Amino acid sequence: MLGASFACFSSAHTNPPEGQGHVKRVRPLHSSRLGWGGPRLKACLQAGSQPDSSHGGLERSPCSCLAAMGCWPSSFCPAVGGKLTGCFSGKGKGAEPVNGVLSAPLSLVPAGLWSLEYKQELTTPLCIAASHGHAACLRHLLLRHADPDLAPGGRAPLHEACQGGHTDCVELLLEHKADPNLRSDEGLAPLHLCTTRNSLGCAKLLLRHGAAVDLPSEEAGETALHVAARHGLYDHAHLYLRHGARVDARSVREETAMGVLCGHAPDTTGGDNDDLLRLCRLLAAHGADLDARDEGHRSPLHKACRAANAALARFLLRRGADVNAIDYDGLSPLGCALQAAAFRRERRPHQAVQLLLNHGSQKIWPPAFAKVLKSCAAVPEIIEVLINSYSQIPVSEKWAEVVPEEVMQQHQLFYKSFFRLSGTVRCLQHLCRFAIRKKFGNKCHCLIPLLPVPKPLHDYLLLEPEGVVF
Repeated sequence: MLGASFACFSSAHTNPPEGQGHVKRVRPLHSSRLGWGGPRLKACLQAGSQPDSSHGGLERSPCSCLAAMGCWPSSFCPAVGGKLTGCFSGKGKGAEPVNGVLSAPLSLVPAGLWSLEYKQELTTPLCIAASHGHAACLRHLLLRHADPDLAPGGRAPLHEACQGGHTDCVELLLEHKADPNLRSDEGLAPLHLCTTRNSLGCAKLLLRHGAAVDLPSEEAGETALHVAARHGLYDHAHLYLRHGARVDARSVREETAMGVLCGHAPDTTGGDNDDLLRLCRLLAAHGADLDARDEGHRSPLHKACRAANAALARFLLRRGADVNAIDYDGLSPLGCALQAAAFRRERRPHQAVQLLLNHGSQKIWPPAFAKVLKSCAAVPEIIEVLINSYSQIPVSEKWAEVVPEEVMQQHQLFYKSFFRLSGTVRCLQHLCRFAIRKKFGNKCHCLIPLLPVPKPLHDYLLLEPEGVVF
């Protein structure tokens, strides 16, 4: 319906309804956005339309024009950027345009008043074809000498094609001398817009045609490697490193690609976690600094623990990351893990806490345990891991006041055993565990698995939660 309406509306012989004033016609070229194919585009060009004409819209509201032709307006008109946000009033059975506002039967109007707000959108036929991956239209426009770098709306066709992962369109544009390093109004080069797996071909073509692999974005100062790390794109990162990308390039916030990557929250379904770990290994193999600090003096380990990403935290710790590094807020990685635990429950944040303690992290000051209980009460596994890392903590019955009632009911078995420790001494089995862990120190993670004891005892010594404490 809209396609037919705009085809009619685009005609040079369409006259506005009496009393409506002059209506500026939309150039037929932009109708390719409505799904018109190459033949219609060729016909438009043969009729004299300019391939580089900017798409500026109408002087009057699009709904008024459509109504004059007997067409009911949609809520959004992609050809002109009109947006329905507003006011119809109905009188009688017919729909009559009144000063750019369409009157309609009440039965067709939702409750309340609506008005029509006009929004202008600047673009070119080349940008539209590139954003939708219409290679045939793109080729025809380029052969008619359309400017491949024209960007009236802030993004050039090459940006649009890379954003959509349209490799064939990127190839066409580059063959017609599109600038592979052209920045958008947002300060992004085409490589910065290769953010999905299917954009790998686009990135290869850009680099082949001279794209600067370490070109930073204007605002954030991030390189293509930062972008690949942010989106967990292993193949992209591997490509950039093969083309000489600096593995420890810094953004405006002093972040490296490793720091950006470690801020990734783990996928609760396990789908992308292997890719993140592979990417972490790739960056480390190319010499990434595992203790690189950002502007807040946070290390990659701080970020992995805050994101409850135990897999990345384990990798960093095994590679020698500083388990007791302190950021500008005075937080260690353990502090970051505890601070964010309540918001990461589905990611099993206790695993990061367990890892840190098994690698020699300094424990929480015992008098501050009540504050930890208050913030992490909804994650009893963390409370269990923490309290089992001490030989004895004087549990107070008053601490029950900081545990919300619904949490107490949900984890009744654990908290019942926890508060039974008030005024008692821990069991001999626990005291033996503490003595062994104290002897091994920061080597618990590697020495305990070597002990000739059954696996359940290994788990017990490594603070694996059991759901109760004794």
